[in-house]
Amino acid sequence: QFQLAVPIAVVFSPGSVPGDLPRPLPFRDVQEMEISVHLRTSVTSHYEMVYRKATVQEEAALDAATAREADTALRLLQDALLGSLTVYVVPETSSLLPQGINIYVGKHRSALVRAGRGLATLRSRLQQLTQVMSFTPSSISTALSDRVPNSQLSPDSRRHLKSSLGYEITFSLLNPDPKSHAVDWDIEDAVNRYVQPVLDKLSLLANFSVDSQILYYAVLGVTPRFDKESSSFLLSAHSLPHVINPVEARLGSSAASLYPVLNFLLYVPERSHSPLYIQDKDGAPVSTNAFHSPRWGGIMVYNVEAPASPEASLPLHVDVDMVRVMEVFLAQLRLLFGLSREELSSEFLLESPGNEGLADWELDCLLWAHTVENIATVSTTLTSLAQLLDKIGNIVIKDDVASEVYRAVASAQSAMAKLAAGHLHSAFQASKEAVTSSERAFFDPSLLHLLYFPDDQKFAIYIPLFLPMAVPILLSLAKIVREARQRKKEPTKMD
Repeated sequence: QFQLAVPIAVVFSPGSVPGDLPRPLPFRDVQEMEISVHLRTSVTSHYEMVYRKATVQEEAALDAATAREADTALRLLQDALLGSLTVYVVPETSSLLPQGINIYVGKHRSALVRAGRGLATLRSRLQQLTQVMSFTPSSISTALSDRVPNSQLSPDSRRHLKSSLGYEITFSLLNPDPKSHAVDWDIEDAVNRYVQPVLDKLSLLANFSVDSQILYYAVLGVTPRFDKESSSFLLSAHSLPHVINPVEARLGSSAASLYPVLNFLLYVPERSHSPLYIQDKDGAPVSTNAFHSPRWGGIMVYNVEAPASPEASLPLHVDVDMVRVMEVFLAQLRLLFGLSREELSSEFLLESPGNEGLADWELDCLLWAHTVENIATVSTTLTSLAQLLDKIGNIVIKDDVASEVYRAVASAQSAMAKLAAGHLHSAFQASKEAVTSSERAFFDPSLLHLLYFPDDQKFAIYIPLFLPMAVPILLSLAKIVREARQRKKEPTKMD
């Protein structure tokens, strides 16, 4: 029974206080919302709102020329608590927000909202905002996807990666025709400039390792179709799933990995199949010339311009434009982590996260979802372990296994309590500890069920061994008993 508490500060700037407030400022208000997940799993969200007037420093920050400048200045005045939100209410006639925009979401943990004509309008806008910046019924249902019927899940729910303590990211350059193309990519510099800032932000979520490789003579395994009109080769949408398996056999990165592996492949088509373009389901060319596979990674096709003169010496030297490539791969990385921007109404304006790849509130959304998923995973793991131990009556449970189970239960209960109190960071850390302890207990070598046999199997194994020895022993015992009885029956001779 989950209870998720979101602390929200609603700050009124001068001239934005509605006339129909129920009480004088400051005051507190709690709004509840029930998220129906399953008969045995319920999620209640508490939005704990504190309404107050802006301080002098906040008023000065709200006098900025643009919403972006105000967001930057207000960051220094906010509470840095993960999972908390600060909403600044500005007058309906404020020029801080562009025309037609009523809600501005910054790249930190704050937003700007027009006051509206009364408290009802303001509350409606606040409700829309909290759905965007914290968690939605769909994100919670996705986190609890193992317990939710498929009919209730959104089509994108199977795209997201499952929660894990770590992830491995592999960038691969596939050059099927090295005789024609000498491809050079500065992957190390690109990772440091574009990928590392995103991973630094996500390091709170899990551990990441990054590696790269170049594979020669690695083909896609699907023959593209030649299009006479465009003089190019086309890969249709229905053939894309068949591309993954032949390529994955060459990657070799997931064979010895403890954690989920994200594969990002840059494919330079061979000269006989250039240029190569990807089509969507409607037959239109895909602008990025890339596609992604849920919970696996993505592939981008990088076409090389044909040489101006047909007598150009081979192989052609190709310098990969890493900016264009990394834009695609980072967008795919966001999709895999469930950070796709949902379609919002026209009154919303979302600030771009910039070089960091994701906003602070988006990181909070991931933490909410992963914490809930971790607790559900612990519950499932310990239930499975309990069912296993019930089936095997003579199993030996060591003290260290028992202590891991106790630790997992205590950590899960602590995570639930922290969620109900609105302490997102400590709740996530406790849920990670619970997952670690439950996995250690479940996979302990001493609990391998093959070590313990039911009684009927024991008899089936040992009777063929002992029966041949037992027959002569039993016959000898029977003979001894008969001889003893005969001695008793014979009369004793008297002198």
